[in-house]
Amino acid sequence: MNKSFVKFVTDFGPLVIFFFYYYNSGKDLRVAIPPFIIATLIALLIVWILEKKIPMIPLIGGILITFFGGLTIYFKNPIFIYIKPTVINILFGLAIFFGRYFTNEPVLKKIMGKSLSLTSDGWNLLNNRWMYFFFALAFLNEVVWRTQSEEFWVNFKVWGILPITFIFTAFQIPLINKYKINE
Repeated sequence: MNKSFVKFVTDFGPLVIFFFYYYNSGKDLRVAIPPFIIATLIALLIVWILEKKIPMIPLIGGILITFFGGLTIYFKNPIFIYIKPTVINILFGLAIFFGRYFTNEPVLKKIMGKSLSLTSDGWNLLNNRWMYFFFALAFLNEVVWRTQSEEFWVNFKVWGILPITFIFTAFQIPLINKYKINE
């Protein structure tokens, strides 16, 4: 089986299942969250079976989806699933912020250093930009879920955050080109 196809299915399959149940249940989070949790756990299991490891970010995402989704179901209160993206983005931002002090180098360099070769200034700038970006996404999620309808928030999670992230990533290309170490 094609590895990139499996990655695509395990990354986006749970989301497709969530949307299917959300829109076919009359936009009811209580109906959509249990299949979303199950699909997420199955996706993580498939990744583990095929690769004998689960990358850290999908693992953290799966744990948080299960935790916040479970709280949403148990307390019958959607606030828990609404704040999940806020918590995830704050955690990523803090990991980048504090990681620098515990490892004496930018966290992104530790993660991407084998695939991207930048000067120290380049890594520091890229690291800081991503840290601020994660904090901005957390703030944006808070604004959206507190001021918009649930359906708007659900759609914004995919059709807003994903394009914003792609655009932000694209805007990092000039920085990467400027500070790239030519080998």
